[in-house]
Formats: sequence, C-alpha cells, structure tokens
Amino acid sequence: MDFNLLFNLANLFVLPFWILMIALPKWSITQKIMKSYLIFIPLILLYIYLFITSLDAESAQTLSNPQLPELAQVFSNPLVTFAGWTHFLVLDLFLGRHIYWQGQEKNIWTIHSLILCLFAGPMGFLSHIITDSIQSNLKTTETIPHNS
Repeated sequence: MDFNLLFNLANLFVLPFWILMIALPKWSITQKIMKSYLIFIPLILLYIYLFITSLDAESAQTLSNPQLPELAQVFSNPLVTFAGWTHFLVLDLFLGRHIYWQGQEKNIWTIHSLILCLFAGPMGFLSHIITDSIQSNLKTTETIPHNS
C-alpha cells in the first residue's frame, strides 16, 4: 500500500468540507452535508486501520504511560505519525463543524475561525470563543433599554 498517496488523499478528503463551510455556509447543500456524521466515517476507518497496524507492544506501552522522549520516538514511525495526523484531520473537522453550526444557529461570523481551525484547530476554536463572546455582548448591549 502506498501510504504517501493515502496520506495525500486523506488531506484532500477534508478540503471540500472546509471549502463548503467557509465559502458557502448558507447553501442548503452545505447545511445538508454538514448535518451528517457520515463525513467522518472514512477518516475514522483510516485512523482505526493505521492505529491497529502501527501499534506494537512497545508503542502500546508508551501510549499507556506517555513520556515526551518515548512518545517522540514512537512518532518517528511514519505510520504512527500518519495515524496522529489522521486524528488531527478528524478532530479539526469535527471542531470546524461545531464552529460552523454554532455560527449558523447564533448568526456568528465564523470565516476567520474556520480558516484558523483548518490550519490550527485550537487557535480557531479560541478565535470562535472570542468572536462569540464579543458578538453576544454586542447583542446584549443592543437589547438593553437606555434611559433618557
């Protein structure tokens, strides 16, 4: 099996979902696709395959009690790194989907947070938390009656 090709395909697999959420968030097709958890299944199955095939007794022991130097050594195995990367792809897309849906439901501006999430999930999530907080505070301020 050509793992380099599979790695590239996994990276390409997530791009249409990110493009839809970022560029066409209100499109009914985007909303229909993003409602489903099925978009995650191919990557989850890939992750399970990579996890099982790259796991041996030594790496299992390291993962059960991780220490940074030993963990770095385990991740020097390309299959373990690929499994880890697939883990990132799944969870970043899941987090992006959460940001997307919260934006749709609460009318929050999400483009910047989704772009950040695509490249660095936790930073995109922080951006979304801040944006949501600012927009919520602005809405609260607008609805408070001012006494003259």
